[in-house]
Amino acid sequence: MPAERRPNRGPSAAAENRAALMAAAREVFATAGYEAPLSTVAREAGVGQGSLYRHFPDRISLALAVFEESVAELEALAATPGSTLDDVLTVITEQTIASTAFITMVSVPDRPDPRIIEVRDRVARVLEGKLPQARAAGRVRADVTADDLVLVVGMLASLLSKLPAPERVATAGRLWDLLRRGIDGAAARRG
Repeated sequence: MPAERRPNRGPSAAAENRAALMAAAREVFATAGYEAPLSTVAREAGVGQGSLYRHFPDRISLALAVFEESVAELEALAATPGSTLDDVLTVITEQTIASTAFITMVSVPDRPDPRIIEVRDRVARVLEGKLPQARAAGRVRADVTADDLVLVVGMLASLLSKLPAPERVATAGRLWDLLRRGIDGAAARRG
């Protein structure tokens, strides 16, 4: 059910409106896809379209604001002592299951917006930072790169975006089981 439209409280409500828009966008894009009408996002947030466009002048700006929250979560996890590549990939997978539209947006190369490239590069840097430890532990082959992992995440998002939400968790698990056999350093040595 859409949020009830709140009375205009002026500039004092800016931060609250922005947060409501981002939460609504996460939900709307997750259920209706990246091309969902922005008017739906505004309605779900309980604000007018003018408020939406004051905060986010275009669709990409809105999507990137939401996606950047997820990237910040990954960066914080990666900075946590003892975190591993598997930990990061687990969170990326959870984010992908919940928000396939955002992952697809940054992994599709036909969208040259530099803002998208910067966010994609931030994800790649997080993955790159965890690769040496994973290689040393034999969890990842020496030739696997961060770009390979970003490609895999894009493939995962593409597949999951075509499935009903209840099937995404099991399918993601099956896909990672298959892919880990291909990137696992110990499996390559046994091979």
